[in-house]
Amino acid sequence: MNPPPRIAGVRYKPLVRHPDDRGFFQEILRADEGLLSRFGQASLSLSYPGVIKAFHYHERQDDLWFFPVGHAQVVLYDRRPDSPTHGVTDVFYLGEHIPALVLIPAGVAHGYRVLGNTPLQIVYFTTEPYNPAAPDEYRIPWDDPTIGFDWTTRFR
Repeated sequence: MNPPPRIAGVRYKPLVRHPDDRGFFQEILRADEGLLSRFGQASLSLSYPGVIKAFHYHERQDDLWFFPVGHAQVVLYDRRPDSPTHGVTDVFYLGEHIPALVLIPAGVAHGYRVLGNTPLQIVYFTTEPYNPAAPDEYRIPWDDPTIGFDWTTRFR
């Protein structure tokens, strides 16, 4: 189970599955929850085992992440200078066995590492549609020393 978010504005929503002898039903996102301030786009991406996709952030757009297949280590870093949690790093473990949503506010750097030996799928919702002429996407290296996150697995 993931602890509550430590970064201001980040929201975590566990998802409930309703199983029966045919499979299961699970809601992902509802308009009446207020998780997204507005709907911009829904997208799907697949990453192979061992891949790290990090870091990037947006100046205007919020992201809402869901991992229906595979498992991910999600890392967030609050780079917003006026935030009460500026400089805080937070980690979530999400995936098919931990169904949940994570809302990532604009200005919070985010990335993930694929865990396990199977591909990972992410479905994400954004508050802005992607604009190739003026993308709201800013990259930070996965090993940026300011963030200083150690992506290696710790065997315990």
